[in-house]
Amino acid sequence: MATPALSHIGLAGLAVMGQNLALNIAEKGFPISVYNRTASKVDETHHRAQSEGDLPLTPHYTPRDFVLSIQRPRSIIILVKAGSPVDQTIAALSSFMEPGDSIIDGGNEWYLNTERRIEQASSQGLLYLGMGVSGGEEGARYGPSLMPGGSYQAYSNVQNILQRVAAQVDDGPCVTYIGEGGSGNFVKMVHNGIEYGDMQLISEAYDVLKNIGGLSNSELAHIFAEWNRGELESFLVEITADIFRVKDEFGEGELVDKVLDKTGMKGTGKWTVQQAAELSIAAPTIAASLDGRYMSGLKEERESAAAALREAGLKEDEQLGGVKKGIDKKRLIDDVRQALYASKICSYAQGMNLLRAKSVEKGWDLNLGELARIWKGGCIIRAVFLDRIKKAYQRNPNLASLVVDPEFAREMVQRQAAWRRVVGLAVSAGISTPGMCASLSYFDTYRRARLPANLVQAQRDLFGAHTYERIDRPGSFHTEWTKLARTSENAGVAALN
Repeated sequence: MATPALSHIGLAGLAVMGQNLALNIAEKGFPISVYNRTASKVDETHHRAQSEGDLPLTPHYTPRDFVLSIQRPRSIIILVKAGSPVDQTIAALSSFMEPGDSIIDGGNEWYLNTERRIEQASSQGLLYLGMGVSGGEEGARYGPSLMPGGSYQAYSNVQNILQRVAAQVDDGPCVTYIGEGGSGNFVKMVHNGIEYGDMQLISEAYDVLKNIGGLSNSELAHIFAEWNRGELESFLVEITADIFRVKDEFGEGELVDKVLDKTGMKGTGKWTVQQAAELSIAAPTIAASLDGRYMSGLKEERESAAAALREAGLKEDEQLGGVKKGIDKKRLIDDVRQALYASKICSYAQGMNLLRAKSVEKGWDLNLGELARIWKGGCIIRAVFLDRIKKAYQRNPNLASLVVDPEFAREMVQRQAAWRRVVGLAVSAGISTPGMCASLSYFDTYRRARLPANLVQAQRDLFGAHTYERIDRPGSFHTEWTKLARTSENAGVAALN
């Protein structure tokens, strides 16, 4: 009896993302072995492979059979829940693996866990990649954005496969070797943080247009679809237009109005904000989006607060009605479009600055222009806008911020009047726009040559002797502020007498 041909690659973990990525690999002509602890998932994946074109996918039901079915040097992708399930899966598989084989974790893992596993794998002679995978279920099946970091040899072993299965854009496949260590996971984490910001900003645009502009869902669907044909063209704007069109199957109107206003999260946004704080990188738009999700979770408290403040005399309807009176809808729609675009530039600038700071700290040598390029397709934040970010970093790899790139700077200056009108209207109407406000505040702070930080530093020196620098001479200084103030005050009183 002939020995079955060995697979080119293996994939363990057959939830929907794992199944779809395995089918994508098989559909591109690479024979793949699959494994899952639950046999029914293996059967389900095998059935799908047969029904979706008799794809070259081989099911396996034990770790040993699975590992031994893959040609050497073996490359095995793991797509299981982050944390201890990854360690358990590695333990189950690695006992049958041999030096030179590679493990590729495709989950949303904390980058330090990846760095720990790289060391552990190395002690067994195994190679390790932590690979961010973006694009959701559809992306996994038809072409995701892939962010592999860790062993370059492990990447080289599967480069041809990853380049075929990744999303394809005009300047190549949406995959590149990110860098050493946990860089792939870190880049995916920041990608998700930017995604949080994008979604928050879009929701604020919706809130302003609906509650100040009085637009219906069908009008909103038309507006977002129109925006998706211009500078805001992106996956998130496209799906937002689609969401407004879906009718409620259980009643009147559109489904979006029946969705509970509580946003879930899995942790990558929080990690992004924590890392920004650790590295002293201002990321207010991303932080505001995270706070927005926390506040959304306080549904019952918000309902109680609304009632309590109404009882205390807050007249929401009058506040909103006063702003809505005489609103020019056409102008409002265009202003919101401009405000959304300008706010997005600030949000992406914050994410890119965080990536650069971490790259310097870890010596990863991240190529920010290339990261923007691989996000152009497949992933959740894919947008035409990213091609311009890529070109900005190609023009100047040491660009301090997207805000000061000549092209983006010109666009922000052109849009700032509309941006301020939208934020001002929202504040007057009592409509919270934390993401747009954070972006505008970031822009206004960054563009000012002098800030009131001189007073803050003087306060620190007064109560804590933290010293300060002067603008007119070098060195560090400390002043007995209170003593001198009292002396000056007494001298002033004496002069008056």
